[in-house]
Amino acid sequence: MTPVLIACSHGTSSLEGRAAIAGVVTRVRQMLPGVQVEEAFVDVQEPEIDAVVAGVPAGAASVVVPLLLSTGFHTRVDIARAVAAAPGPCVATPALGPHDLLAGLLAERLRTAGLGAADAPPGAEAVVLAAAGSSDPAAEVDVAAMADLLAARLGMPVSVGFAAGAGIRIDAAVAAARSAGATRVFAASYVLAPGHFAAVIAGAGADVVTDPLAPDEAVAAVVVERYRASLR
Repeated sequence: MTPVLIACSHGTSSLEGRAAIAGVVTRVRQMLPGVQVEEAFVDVQEPEIDAVVAGVPAGAASVVVPLLLSTGFHTRVDIARAVAAAPGPCVATPALGPHDLLAGLLAERLRTAGLGAADAPPGAEAVVLAAAGSSDPAAEVDVAAMADLLAARLGMPVSVGFAAGAGIRIDAAVAAARSAGATRVFAASYVLAPGHFAAVIAGAGADVVTDPLAPDEAVAAVVVERYRASLR
């Protein structure tokens, strides 16, 4: 029997954010015909991840794919706890990021927003990868790796700012870019959906802010890749 795919996101009170995540799950179902795909959450929304994993039929296998961009408390604690208590074979994949498909999506969003304008003098533009943040230092490592992937795509440096948790705040990263000579600062939103963190990024003072990543096709493609890799 094909393992059940449990797409586990954080959860949000934003209706627009909920629709974005649901759009990713819908696309995953379309890309994996014949696979049972269930939605679960670690906070705010229901059903909770523990209940969804526990509800998999006894003896059936399941794969939890975190709809989260970095390793952190929710992957190491909430999802790990649910997997450990599963009634049948169950594994959790890595978080969605860092991933080259996401770097490509971020680069596309930035260029569409005007990055790399022909009339921009050298050093006039700067990019801040704006992430949600976490209390887990592993999240900062993942975001730094994502910034490196994005920098390679863009051919220019990419700094990092966080809305919460450890590390420099987004508004401070924007200010630092301006102090270094940038006259136009782009905040690349490294969050999945509209909600609290997207609002923090939007208010951090950048000249241009890209949209959250979901429900872009690239996000669903990473989910599918993570699921398939777990079956090997």
